[in-house]
This record gives sequence, C-alpha cells and structure tokens, in this order.
Amino acid sequence: GPRGGGRCQRCPGWGTWLPVLRWLPRYSVAWLRLDVLAGVTVGLTAVPQALAYAEVAGLPPQYGLYSSFMGCFVYCFLGTAKDVTLGPTAIMSLLVSSYAFHEPVYAILLAFLSGCVQLAMGLLHLGFLLDFISVPVIKGFTSAASITISFNQIKNILGLRGIPRQFFLQVYETLRRIGETRAGDAVLGLACLAVLAGLRAMKSRLPRPSRAEPLAARLSYLIVWTSATARNALVVLFAGLVAYSFQAMGSQPLTLTGSIPRGLPAFRLPRFSMAVPNSTVPFRGMVEDMGVGLAVVPLMGLLETVAIAKAFASQNGYRIDPNQELLAMGCANVLGSFVSAYPITGSFGRTAVNAQSGVCTPAGGLVTGALVLLSLAYLTSLFCYIPKAALAAVIIAAVVPMFDAGIFRTLWRVKRLDLVPLCVTFLLCFWEIQYGIVAGVLVSGILLLYSIARPPIKVSEGDMLLVQPGSSLHFPAIECLRDAICSRALAASPPRSVILDCRHISSVDYTVVAGLAELLRDLRKHGRSLAFCSLQDPVLQVLLSAELEGFQHFPSWEEAERCGGAGLGGSGAAPFTSPSESSPLPA
Repeated sequence: GPRGGGRCQRCPGWGTWLPVLRWLPRYSVAWLRLDVLAGVTVGLTAVPQALAYAEVAGLPPQYGLYSSFMGCFVYCFLGTAKDVTLGPTAIMSLLVSSYAFHEPVYAILLAFLSGCVQLAMGLLHLGFLLDFISVPVIKGFTSAASITISFNQIKNILGLRGIPRQFFLQVYETLRRIGETRAGDAVLGLACLAVLAGLRAMKSRLPRPSRAEPLAARLSYLIVWTSATARNALVVLFAGLVAYSFQAMGSQPLTLTGSIPRGLPAFRLPRFSMAVPNSTVPFRGMVEDMGVGLAVVPLMGLLETVAIAKAFASQNGYRIDPNQELLAMGCANVLGSFVSAYPITGSFGRTAVNAQSGVCTPAGGLVTGALVLLSLAYLTSLFCYIPKAALAAVIIAAVVPMFDAGIFRTLWRVKRLDLVPLCVTFLLCFWEIQYGIVAGVLVSGILLLYSIARPPIKVSEGDMLLVQPGSSLHFPAIECLRDAICSRALAASPPRSVILDCRHISSVDYTVVAGLAELLRDLRKHGRSLAFCSLQDPVLQVLLSAELEGFQHFPSWEEAERCGGAGLGGSGAAPFTSPSESSPLPA
C-alpha cells in the first residue's frame, strides 16, 4: 500500500488540505482489488455493530446505521491514515447515552456541535491539548467503560425489561430480578457469546499458509479467516434465522429488535430546538443540558481516533498529521449530523479488520459506506428479526478486550503515583463518566504541576554550595528553592556562598528572576554571594545581568571554585564533593 506523508507534486497546497490528492494520482487496479475486499469485510462488521451500538447510546437501531456511512466517505478525502475507519463505537455510544438523554434530537445536535469544536481545534492547531490526557486516565476510563457497557447488556442477554441505566441501580435491579430471566434469550445470548469468543480465538491462532502449500490448504485458511473476521455478521445472521424460524412456527421465545424504518435518512440541518409536551426546549436550553459533554465528547472522539491512527501508522510504516485528523473528524461529525448521525470516532476493532484485510488506501471506506447504505435501502425489513440477545453478545465481545488488567501491575512497577489518576478515573466513571474523566485529568494535572513546583535539585556540599536544578525553573518552584538554599547556606556556621549550576535551565519567568534577586539580597546581608555557572542561553545571561545587581557568571563550576575566595566570599580551601556524594534538597 502507499506510504503516508507524501505530497501531490502538481498541487502541493491542495495536497495539504485534501490528503486524497497525495495517493489518488498513483492509484492502481491492484490497490482497488484489496480496497474492495477490505471495504466489504469491514462492512460486514460495521452493520451488526451499528445496530448494537445504537442500543448502547439509548437510541433506536436505525441511528446506528445513519451514523455509519458519512464518516467513511469524509475520511476517504480528508484522513491521513489508510487503515482508520470512522463510525459509532462503544465508548462514544456510552458518552452519547450520558449526554443525549436517549433523545435523537439531542444526539444529532451533539454530533453537530462536537464537529464544530473539532474543526475549530484543527484550524487553530490545538491538537496538543490531547497530550494533557494521560495514559492512566485513558486506561481508567476505557476499563470502566468496558465493565459498564458489558453489564448494561446483561439485561438483553437475560431478556429483562425495565432495568435502569445508572450503573449501581442497574447492578441491583439485575440481581434482584434475575429470577425473571427468559430462557430463550439467555440460551441464545450465551451461545452467541461462545461462538464469538471461539472464532476470535481461532483467528488469533490461525497459522498463515505459505505459497508453497497446496491450494486446498490455502482455501481452507481463507474460509476460516473470513468466517472469523466476519464473525459478527455470521452470528447475527444465524440468530436472525433462528428467530425467523420461531416466528414462522407461530411462537417467539426471543426478544426481537423490532421494526426499523426503511430507506435513507433525509439530508437536512439538525434541529436547534426540541418540542416537548406543552412547550419547546430552545437551543440555549439544549446546550445547557449537554453541559460538559460539549467538551468531553469531541475530546474523547479525537483522542480515540488519533491514538488509533498513530498505532496503525507506526505498525504499517507511514505518518499521520494530527491536526488534519481533527479536521477530518470535525467534517465527518458536522456532515454526519445532516443525515441524523450521532457523534462518531475511530473504531479500533474495525480499523484492525481493515488493516488485516490488506487495505491500501482510505478508499476502502467508500465500499464500507456503500454497504451500509445498501443495508438501509434494502435490508431493514429483515433486521426486525435480529434478537436483542445476539446484538448484546456482539457488544460484550467487542468491549471485553478493552479492560486492561495488566495496567495496574505495570504502573505499580514503573511509577506508583500514576495509579492515583488511574484509580480516580476508573472508580468515578461508574458514578458519572464526565466526573471520572474530569477528575482524572485534574489529578494528572496536579501531579504534573507538583513536579514543576518541586523540580529535582542536587546540592554539592563544601566551603560553597553548588546547587544544580534538574530542569528549567518556573514560578511555583522559586519559593521552595529559596527556602531550601537559605536553610543550607545561611544555617551553616559560618554561612556559605552559593553557585547555581544552570546547565539544565533553558528558560525562567519574571517571578523566578525576582526570587533570585531576593535570595541574592539575603545572602549579601550575611556577607555571602550568589553566582551562576554554565548558562547555555546568551539571552538568559543578558536578562539576569540586567535584573540582578552584581550578577556573576562563570563558564563552569570548576572555574567558579578557582575564583572562590576572592569573588564569592568563601575561603576557597574546601573543594566541592563529587556528584556521587551530592544530596537532593528536601522537597
């Protein structure tokens, strides 16, 4: 397949904004064959997942299909990763269920406004904001979401109705009413789960045949691989046939999806108000209702897409442009809202299927989108026979791998403090998703600010103190630095002068300069001095010499030591200890 990052030679300006122009002039028949194969394979996964994820979002099933084609078309022209497939996902559906209140009008408007936020971020090059959402926060959220979504589908596996959607109430009611389980739904749901797990395990252990092996062996591999890859479609088809058979015999022990409107959605602007009995909710009221969701949904959508794109770009040897991905996502959500879609993002599962199917360009998405449109146009009358237990099995099989039990052990080994944002996010997401994500980001931010306010500092003891900050100095750190130096330099008898080793300092702010000036005055009151050595930035030298009266700078601490007695108020007799004997300042 083509490598990412190339520019169209004839139209370099357009190639920046329309990545399709980077690969379209080189498109070949060989690529077309592989793209069509990948597009059909992904489509067979996308259609049953779309129906299932609409249930997670608390919306009628057709909205899952409405959300599954526009992203494929838009990403073909604007995306920079050949493997990524946009559409409804478990995570995004869970967020929509929290912020759209199971109302299609809210869900569609949420897609429009999320797309506008993403477009603005892309145009303003604000993709760096995603870097502030740390891996522990992401892992805590996805692991909690895996449990929440899975348990949310237990009611459909057991055939229970009237179960609340709040997690703790859901657990209580499901356990209380487990005696009302419908045997037909439970048997079918568990059978579908077993088949999906078996096909997934078979695919992961399937040895790829070499060209030297007989044709029969290669054909067998192709049949098993296709069956395992399209396992969602096969399971839903099998379950639908079982349900249709019961219907034809005049009895129905299964809970069915129900009728789905036939045909394509109308192309129109989303509604900016919603009629309710005896009144209308205006646009402002809808925005206030969605609240923090207008930040959480676009950010999590971008995070999921960019993370997936980076992972597959690294695996397959090409590069992506994060800001272009923001534009692609924004356009996909804005245009998707015109066809009644709810917010979409990159799907890890379908992207993996796309990559494994040998897709060469984003054109594979056109085939996937076309397959979804054909399903909407001609197959919706058959979808009413799909049992809810089968769709629940598809969802559970898709989200269980998102739970990462190993991350707790990894963080315990690497950096135990990272377990704090992980656990905060994980636990609070069971209460409310937005509280979990916001609290996790805040805790991560506090830990980051703490490391800025308490940078690592080494002190070498001697007749003079050599103080070596391990990073640049910012205003939260200056008071701690002053107090620690004064406690070492002035508490000694006699007081000692100080040399500040600045080799790791590339920038300071005005508060730091003012703090250093005050430190210099404190030392001079006791007949001691403060000198600087190893400043790398000439501009910084000029700044400090202008702001600090009697500023002294030496190229290295060895030279400062040689000038010790005369220039710094020390005797010059006692040498500095070696770095191995140095001790860190107390935090």
